Amino acid sequence: MTSQKFPVLVTGGAGYIGSHATLALREAGWPVVVLDNLSTGFRWAIPDDVALVEGNIGDAAIVDCVLAEHKIGAILHFAGSILVPESVADPLKYYDNNTASSRILIERAVAAGVKHFIFSSTATIYGDVEQMPLSEDLPPSPINPYGTSKWMTEMMLRDVSAAHPINHAVLRYFNVAGADPEGRTGQSTAGATHLIKVACEAALGKRDSVAIFGDDYATKDGTGVRDYIHVSDLADAHVAALDWLVANSPDNLLANVGYAHGATVNEVLDAVDRVTNMKIERRLQGRRAGDPAALVADNSRALNVLGWTPKRDDLDGIVRDALAWERKLADRR
Repeated sequence: MTSQKFPVLVTGGAGYIGSHATLALREAGWPVVVLDNLSTGFRWAIPDDVALVEGNIGDAAIVDCVLAEHKIGAILHFAGSILVPESVADPLKYYDNNTASSRILIERAVAAGVKHFIFSSTATIYGDVEQMPLSEDLPPSPINPYGTSKWMTEMMLRDVSAAHPINHAVLRYFNVAGADPEGRTGQSTAGATHLIKVACEAALGKRDSVAIFGDDYATKDGTGVRDYIHVSDLADAHVAALDWLVANSPDNLLANVGYAHGATVNEVLDAVDRVTNMKIERRLQGRRAGDPAALVADNSRALNVLGWTPKRDDLDGIVRDALAWERKLADRR
């Protein structure tokens, strides 16, 4: 752990993962500034002692102002669009929000002399690969524009770090779920498609059922397998990655962040049934475009290089935290 606590910019810091990372950074002693356009984030998700700048990462003037005014030394980049089916239907939105805007952010970071950059990437980059768990050494082969848009940003960071004095960490997430155990923030976006959030909404009567998109995959029960990681564990991985970048400059890092085991859709819904002591209605639908059969992490690099230790690897516990947040969110609204 480094003793250098310079200001850190969190893009998308009012959103789901970004707000948890902001909390983790503050608890580790890092001064934090949030840049968010609040299109899917919430002002109340940001702690009172964290400055919020409302704006887009693709607005060079706003980015320049934030980086200079707050003397930013590192950027944690979460801002972007994240829905796979939407990316298939509207790919240009994803190449704009996720790729073109990231190019502007990276350019302005270089111009401002920012030394460290952590990028919120995705396991979707691997595509539909039969080999499990997924290793960072596998060649990227995204099967949807969302994954491709993220991969393009990874390549930009690779090339920029080779040409300029900025090092970076790319963290490829698997399926992020749960909420802050202290109830400070959680997945709050209306119409979210994350399975555990959708199931918790159904358990609280906000939905009448949960859709299962395909039961003919080559998995134990025919439904898709995903590696579900608690969002607070993921946030801790970002703090570890920042410490690593500062200590190991100019080296860069690519690491999967997951638990190295997966659960099927039915297994997740079984967990929600257990935790809520009720039976959620399940409705079978066809496969969604761009969905691979399984995504499970080889997380050995994050464990060994970052020294990251997951603390919340328990599906029922993830569901309990998500359910508690969903109840709190209902009261807030």
